[in-house]
Amino acid sequence: METASATPMPRAELLNVADTVAREKGIEREEVLEAMEQAIQKAGRSKYGQENDIRAEIDRKSGEIRLARYMEVAEEIENESTQLTLAEAQRRQSDLKLGDFLIDPLPPIDFGRIAAQTAKQVIVQRVREAEREQQFEEYKNRVEEIVNGLVKREDFGNVTVDLGRGEAVIRREELLPREKYRRGDRVRGYIYDVRREQRGPQIFMSRTHPQFMAKLFSQEVPEIYDGIIEIRSVARDPGSRAKIAVISHDSSIDPVGACVGMRGSRVQAVVAELQGEKIDIIPWSQDPATFVVNALAPAEVAKVVLDEDAQKIEVVVPDEQLSLAIGRRGQNVRLASSLTGWEIDILTEEAESERRQAEVQQRSQTFIDALDVDDVIAQFLVSEGFTSVEEVAYVPEEELTSIEGFDAEVAEELRLRARNYLTQETERLETRVSELVIAENLKTLEGLTLEMVVTLGEAKIKTLEDFADLASDELIGVDDGILREYGVEPTAANELILRARVAAGWISQEDMASALAPEANEDDGVRLDSASESQLPVEASQKQSDT
Repeated sequence: METASATPMPRAELLNVADTVAREKGIEREEVLEAMEQAIQKAGRSKYGQENDIRAEIDRKSGEIRLARYMEVAEEIENESTQLTLAEAQRRQSDLKLGDFLIDPLPPIDFGRIAAQTAKQVIVQRVREAEREQQFEEYKNRVEEIVNGLVKREDFGNVTVDLGRGEAVIRREELLPREKYRRGDRVRGYIYDVRREQRGPQIFMSRTHPQFMAKLFSQEVPEIYDGIIEIRSVARDPGSRAKIAVISHDSSIDPVGACVGMRGSRVQAVVAELQGEKIDIIPWSQDPATFVVNALAPAEVAKVVLDEDAQKIEVVVPDEQLSLAIGRRGQNVRLASSLTGWEIDILTEEAESERRQAEVQQRSQTFIDALDVDDVIAQFLVSEGFTSVEEVAYVPEEELTSIEGFDAEVAEELRLRARNYLTQETERLETRVSELVIAENLKTLEGLTLEMVVTLGEAKIKTLEDFADLASDELIGVDDGILREYGVEPTAANELILRARVAAGWISQEDMASALAPEANEDDGVRLDSASESQLPVEASQKQSDT
């Protein structure tokens, strides 16, 4: 490559070439000159020996090329080609000391055809690397932005997009269903990741990402761009339907109306970009019950029951609203759950009534058997909200005497019978634990009740190691989970198993904390719905305590 030669090219022209390459490739002039120096060094080693430390330097002002051999002054010689002793170095240059370099200038070299080709490859490679690095630095700061580009090619469903200063990839799963692109088509997408890979920086775009829709609304709705309206959450079933929750920080501006626009112009622009994806715009509410009801629109909700500990919400709908609330293939309830972050169970009013009757009957029977009372007293206790024998045993006496027809004597008698029952039940369970020969460290594992321990023992789980070896499905699986009848939540089941593994010495507390850490987490037309908090009956669910 003639441009890297010291002899045929005038020195000033060498700098001109560097300026031209830097300008054309959009990279720094210094990087081009460093690439040229590396090319000259490579050619120098080819001429004077690869084992030598040959270095080249181009004067940044004059363009003069200086070639030299460097030898390090070392106490012990490991490589005679690149090192020499202090005594030998000082014979040639008296002021040298250990760690310094003896520099022998070399005459300029004339590049032959092979050397020129090698030098050219080095420069091209370095320039390409510099381009890639600049591309990475530019686009890593554009993650979470929407960009436009032209389709360059399509390989097995993956689309390569020319962004002008770089190339991006839209994987097949990041394209909307039935979406096809040809070379030269214009495409818009959301940059969700930019990372270095062996073949260079890779820019990943998506058209299915929830934030793609959020950013489209930000472009179409000035109030969102200005921060007056905030998008709190987005849930998408790409190409089919989506829900977006919005809130206004200005009480005079309706967030839903602003997102819809005059005659639906704003939302329709987003719908058109998303190939007709239907969008429900939901007013966000701080009250989880109201938010879930809004998210289930267009279905009407009669009642909700919250379980904040389990992050679950039970929704009761009129019988004729069930299919609408669930949606086609469960789409509506799935999107509502994703939007709100709550697990949603939907029941009809009839099913909920039947279940409540069954629960009342079961609790009544529990009190009849445990307290030796008649059906009337048992139903009184259930109707007052008592769910377990423990509550009767340890509730303050005034709570029992406040029940119509219960005086102090009746209340005390009920408390006494409840405590006697619990004592007898504990003794029975402890006897059963002894009969099953259950290990002490399993019996005392935090989170397990005596009833659970007996159930485990009867299922041949008798040691801490047996328990630690279980999977959560084996513990609480719907059909055959050992502890399924105790209503243990999946998170609690995982924590129990991990706690057992820590106690057994299989993992550390740090491993457990890491495993439990949160994960670094889907009809037609545009629907506008809201629900009044005052019209919404909400009941706080009460968990049944383990006996």
